Amino acid sequence: MSQYDIAIIGTGPDPANPTVEGFAMGYRHAEAYREHDQCRIVACADVVPENARAFAEEFGIDDEGIYEGFEAMLAGAEPDVVSVAVPPAIHEPVVVGCARAGVGAIHCEKPIAHTWESAQRLVQTCWRHGVQLTFNRQRRFARPFTEAKRLLDAGEIGELERVTIGWGDFYDLGAHTVDLAGMFNDDRPAEWVIAQLDYREEDVRFGAHQENQMFAQWRYGNGVHGVLSTGAGSGLIDAAFLLRGTEGAIQIDVEDGPMLELERGGSREPVDVAGEDMHMAGTEEGRFGSLFQNRSVAAVIESLETGEESGLSGRIGLNTAEILFGGYESVRRRGRVDLPLDVADNPLEAMVDSGALSPEPVEDED
Repeated sequence: MSQYDIAIIGTGPDPANPTVEGFAMGYRHAEAYREHDQCRIVACADVVPENARAFAEEFGIDDEGIYEGFEAMLAGAEPDVVSVAVPPAIHEPVVVGCARAGVGAIHCEKPIAHTWESAQRLVQTCWRHGVQLTFNRQRRFARPFTEAKRLLDAGEIGELERVTIGWGDFYDLGAHTVDLAGMFNDDRPAEWVIAQLDYREEDVRFGAHQENQMFAQWRYGNGVHGVLSTGAGSGLIDAAFLLRGTEGAIQIDVEDGPMLELERGGSREPVDVAGEDMHMAGTEEGRFGSLFQNRSVAAVIESLETGEESGLSGRIGLNTAEILFGGYESVRRRGRVDLPLDVADNPLEAMVDSGALSPEPVEDED
């Protein structure tokens, strides 16, 4: 069993006070690595030196393992695995820098990148350098979703026809929800996407614009459809997810109901998920979030050991990113977008920059 030296890029500020400016996900990654005997956290880097020092104190990193620049950290610490927890707009230079420095595996926060071109480029660079690239889509390991997938694979609702999402947003949380829709359909790419959105109140998360309301539909190559309705339309299905099959349905996070429910033959029955929910916190602060992170890191290490592709891989992540950027492009074109996607930018950001969308800044209540 191999041992791995771990480094974290982007420690973030105090994790007790996460905001849309910074969620301190570096701490969540490090806490998960700390639970694995094969992993030893040896270095960290953050452009705010006091953040890096506080992080190092928390995780027992020696002074020589504290860096302000990630390039110096890569040269000095020579880590085997690097977690990247910086804003999406700088994912590409950091991930590409790690790949070219010879890091064996890179585990990066989502969304993949701030533009479609950047997302493709960083995934391709890691592939060319033989580097394992994964993205922290940790909700794949929550039991409501793994049990739903088990029921699907067992044929409990016949053939899957549609995945409908009524939770979250399109770009930020959509990096999880649309990814999960893909997981339920065996990680196939989509053929087309059509969408419309509303963006009247400015919402900037981790440096990226996020619409207020979204309706999107896409079709996978096997004929299964994805549908998403967020914001004012999020109550469309009275659950976070509805998986409709030819012989029944599965609902996840039912409104005023069970976390997971199986519907078939005119009756409904709750499905045991061992008390887990699909969110980042449980009855104890952060309990499920930590659990999902631990499983995510375990998947990263397992892929390193076996050489088999993880469900968190960059290649699979591009399927989701293409739907997200394709949905925004559909809004810009005012029509359906056939895939593969042939744009380079982030169409939502471009529409804001051009004035086609003019969200009003929201006044700080404080």
